[in-house]
Amino acid sequence: MKQKQKKLWLDISKNAGLYALVAVPIIWYIVFKYIPMYGLQIAFRRFNPTLGITKSPWVGLTYFKQFFQSYYFKDVLVNTLSLSVFTMLVGFPVPIFLALLINEIKSTKLKKAVQNITYMPNFLSIVVIVSMLSLFSNKEYGLFNQITAFFGAKPVDFMSRPSAFQPLYVFSNVWQNMGFNAIIYIAALSAIDPQLYEAASIDGATRMQKIIHISIPCIMGTILILFIMRIGNLMSVGFEKVLLMQRDVTISSSEVISTFIYKNGIQKGQFSYSTAVGMFNSIINFALLAGANFISKKTTKTSLW
Repeated sequence: MKQKQKKLWLDISKNAGLYALVAVPIIWYIVFKYIPMYGLQIAFRRFNPTLGITKSPWVGLTYFKQFFQSYYFKDVLVNTLSLSVFTMLVGFPVPIFLALLINEIKSTKLKKAVQNITYMPNFLSIVVIVSMLSLFSNKEYGLFNQITAFFGAKPVDFMSRPSAFQPLYVFSNVWQNMGFNAIIYIAALSAIDPQLYEAASIDGATRMQKIIHISIPCIMGTILILFIMRIGNLMSVGFEKVLLMQRDVTISSSEVISTFIYKNGIQKGQFSYSTAVGMFNSIINFALLAGANFISKKTTKTSLW
């Protein structure tokens, strides 16, 4: 036992710099992710700030039942799932196609130009993106109405149409993030052995055949890992952009769990109720992540753990 301890301390002393680098994110996670979990118990208590967490009365699953039995439960859940699934179906494959396209560009200058152009929208803030959507949706001079007017349609304020909320959110999100999300796939493509492509060329393979039989299979592990992680965040829709895009007339199609938690927890001060809703959301996310990881492990032998 003592010899093992000596080896451990010797290893730490030799690699002190590496252990220090690892310690920083570990400490960050402990302080900002794990320690705050202590406060999750207010989901089962009628939290009173003057009494504190432990002295607040215990109410069990009262707030969970209140959320499940509320008239808005179904609408909020459906909006969250539909918006997230829509975003995943459109947004997940686009960076893959973009990475494959950039990888096929032979000119180095053109490749860098395309990558920079598609990456730049990632630096725009959500406020700027929503402001652009408002300008483009304007009935008098908006770009969207100028395009639809060309086909004979009447001008419409798209930001005030419930049916247009999700398409505007999803496609603007894809445009903003596709360049950034493609970086991982570009890195994976750059790690492919060039001899595979050379051998395929000798056999007479076309570019499309190389993509289908070499590029995609070689990055399939990366695709699956990122897909599993995306499934694990299926119920997580950031409230900032949704909240900025919301209008009174679009609440029916735009109210999601994250905005519901923000409005009830921060604006109305219903801390216990909003914590219960947030815990329900996190449990569903964890169940989806575990399920997707299990299925992927059984079918493809690729998994997070």
